[in-house]
Amino acid sequence: MALVPYVGNSLPLLAKLHNSTSQFHFAKRDIRLSQDWKTHGVAAVVWDAAVVLCVYLEMGLVELRGKKAIELGAGTGLVGIVAALLGARVTITDRKQALDLLALNVKANVPTHLERSAVVSELSWGEGLDSFPAGGFELVLGADIIYLEDTFAQLLQTLDHLCSDTTLVLLACKIRYKRDTNFLRNLQHHFTVEEVHYDAERDIRIYKARKLLPPKDL
Repeated sequence: MALVPYVGNSLPLLAKLHNSTSQFHFAKRDIRLSQDWKTHGVAAVVWDAAVVLCVYLEMGLVELRGKKAIELGAGTGLVGIVAALLGARVTITDRKQALDLLALNVKANVPTHLERSAVVSELSWGEGLDSFPAGGFELVLGADIIYLEDTFAQLLQTLDHLCSDTTLVLLACKIRYKRDTNFLRNLQHHFTVEEVHYDAERDIRIYKARKLLPPKDL
């Protein structure tokens, strides 16, 4: 998730973003996350898309135990932490500026016996992809990462690199602008895309995607 500096705003709807911590209960555990909106902006708070994706993972509709997963634009790390608690082996990634807070939250919420199942790693989309195995993940997770049009090409490049034709991609997002729909349309050139869940209260949609097989030579 990109880092955008905070500019003071007194709107009541943003009040929860100003809190220094945010608390949840997933995977039979209490999760307490540090937030730092004033320093790091959008990457340092928990957004509804992350919560809805965690609820979806907890439904058990996706097999997580033992799966090799990666979370993109992890921000505070909620989705990756929950996936690890539910049995996945997760690489939890974001840009360099977000890593200190991300690592703090992972350490605070992942028990010692699972610490190898939740590894924090730097990943700026489209950069240094050779550090990650091509097609090497069974599950790719992203919550509210479709919002900055300038990053869409790099995000597509990153998804293409990380995924094989058997990788499941789960993207949770709020469709705010036409550009968000355009990204999903462009994704369909490379992946099958299907809406699998809608949280009407929060207006969050979850899409699953799988990489298209290359056309066979005639």
